Amino acid sequence: MKKIVVLGGGLSGISSAYFLQEKPWVESITVLEKESVTGGLCRSIRKGGYIYDVGPHILFSKDKEMLNLMLSVLDEKNDLKRSNEIYYKGRHIQYPFENDLSKLPEEELNYCIQAFNHNPYENYEAQNMIQFFLKTFGEGITNTYLRPYNEKIWKYDPAFMNTSMVDRIPKPTQDDIRRSAAGETIDGYLHQLYFSFPADGGIQSVVDGFKKRLDGKKCRICTDSTVTKVEKNGSGYSVTTADGKRYEADLVVSTIPVQELTAAYSAVDSETKECVSDLHYNSIAIAFVKTPYDLCGEHFAYMVPDKNVIFHRISKMDFLGSSYHKEGEATYMVEVTYRKDDHIDAMGDGKLLEKIKQGLCDIEFAKSVDDVEVIDLTKYQYAYVIYDLHHSANMKKIRDFYGKQGIVLNGRFGNFEYWNMDRVLRESLNMAEQLDGENI
Repeated sequence: MKKIVVLGGGLSGISSAYFLQEKPWVESITVLEKESVTGGLCRSIRKGGYIYDVGPHILFSKDKEMLNLMLSVLDEKNDLKRSNEIYYKGRHIQYPFENDLSKLPEEELNYCIQAFNHNPYENYEAQNMIQFFLKTFGEGITNTYLRPYNEKIWKYDPAFMNTSMVDRIPKPTQDDIRRSAAGETIDGYLHQLYFSFPADGGIQSVVDGFKKRLDGKKCRICTDSTVTKVEKNGSGYSVTTADGKRYEADLVVSTIPVQELTAAYSAVDSETKECVSDLHYNSIAIAFVKTPYDLCGEHFAYMVPDKNVIFHRISKMDFLGSSYHKEGEATYMVEVTYRKDDHIDAMGDGKLLEKIKQGLCDIEFAKSVDDVEVIDLTKYQYAYVIYDLHHSANMKKIRDFYGKQGIVLNGRFGNFEYWNMDRVLRESLNMAEQLDGENI
């Protein structure tokens, strides 16, 4: 019988415990979470009678097994049709951009059509994100929307990012573009057009649903437990937390950021440290704000490519159901990506909120900055994995190192992959099925 310590209590950590508890060779599972509550990036925050998520989350997937599993742990769900728009030069264009081209100014419309129909890049093999956009959409759609929006969200030149984030995007046909340009709005990305969301409690209801299904005799969750040291002792491990507690384990599953694991692990070699230090990611600031009226309409999210507006996306919690809405107002999650010591990080919270309020006026979601009330501001250091051109090589070396150490990496930042909730669950299930108690 084996003792397992799981580092991190987000969806990946809780789902790791959920799947592993069924294994007959597992004696106990201890989940260590540094925050006072579990959830990680799937947390929902309650403030002033409101609830909001750490960025927009919706429940959809081509992986029907994992989708049904997520839905099964909810008490109640709302089924919704996605309605997202792009705010472009004062115009509301249905997302995805290429499916609603007729809303563009005439000059940009002609540019997008001509560049798509006569694309000199389509026969090249894309080596990076910008090359993929040029190959798939032509320079018109790329330069009008895709390049500025992706530069804004990633804060990283797409020419130095690989295609991992975009290679699943389908290439439209010439007929699709013709219909879009003629004014026939086309529903895009059909696999995510319809989605579900917890009827109450925010996206954290999914994590809480899995927590309720943990075997209390076998699993325990320790919050306020920051991991400070991980040591390998013969065939086992010792994990120490900031409060001085020590946990012994036969197996460590790490879902905390690989940077934090590497800082805590006592036996990391110099090459692995260099690879970890070369990994890139974005942090995120989420401002939860309200206005005393609704100028957004029945839409969930708006993408904003305009670089004069500080945020890249706004999501409307009211859209997700009656539990998230109060009469006579509208509430929004406003997302701003940044990195430590960049110009956004340096400006401080006060200036950031000023720019957010002004941005809401600029895109006509608010009539005056005085109408924008900030309910809460929260920041998360680890939010978006950046797939730069060195990512794959770095992660191969990191996985090889920790694999030889017998430490299992899992989760978005444990494994440093941009995984959605369905993929996190699938990877947790695969991990549990592949582990063999006799070889631990």
